[in-house]
Amino acid sequence: MKGEPKVVVLEDPEAVAKLGAELIDSVITERLAATGRADIALSGGRIAGLLFDELTALGRDWNGVHLWIADERCVPADDEESNVRLVRERLAAPGSVLHAPPDDGDAEKRALAYSFQLKDRVLDLIMLSIGEDAHTASLFPDNPAIDDDRTIVPVHDAPKPPPERTSLGLGTLNASPQRLMLVTGEGKREALKQCLGEPSKSAPSSLLEAAGTTVLVDRAAAG
Repeated sequence: MKGEPKVVVLEDPEAVAKLGAELIDSVITERLAATGRADIALSGGRIAGLLFDELTALGRDWNGVHLWIADERCVPADDEESNVRLVRERLAAPGSVLHAPPDDGDAEKRALAYSFQLKDRVLDLIMLSIGEDAHTASLFPDNPAIDDDRTIVPVHDAPKPPPERTSLGLGTLNASPQRLMLVTGEGKREALKQCLGEPSKSAPSSLLEAAGTTVLVDRAAAG
């Protein structure tokens, strides 16, 4: 990353999820007080599910909150691989508005339709994680989607199934004033080093702007 992100090492995934939920809740409260609206992007994965449980437990008022899916697989919304399904099942946010790509059509069609929802809105916070290959959202190493300057990008030939996806573009990720990255597990240790190292398209997470990025790491990933 360019510069130094804020890195916080915590005991375990549960502690990462708890602090992550508290940080998101704080941003929502701040933005609602300032503008009456908060725009938060959410990613998937096991740690995301734990965080959604923690957010639900806070029992906040979700009116005025707009939730966005940071990346999605080209599957039906009720598919087990769908991030939309994960949010709906694990995050109780009555009163919020959930924005997501349509669940039919190819990656190009889904990305275009989703971009009409986002338009030029800057997201207040984007929750992310990294894969063992140092990818983030659905921006994979050396994939052409990294260089796509659209707000929502279609992703083809992803190395993990399914190969067709949609994702917030790198420019959209970096336009947000705050990025919250969750990294847990020994298997992410090397990816974390790449993420925090020199910017490289072979480690897309390293291309995120350090300013405004908070990385919550458990001890297993920190090493």
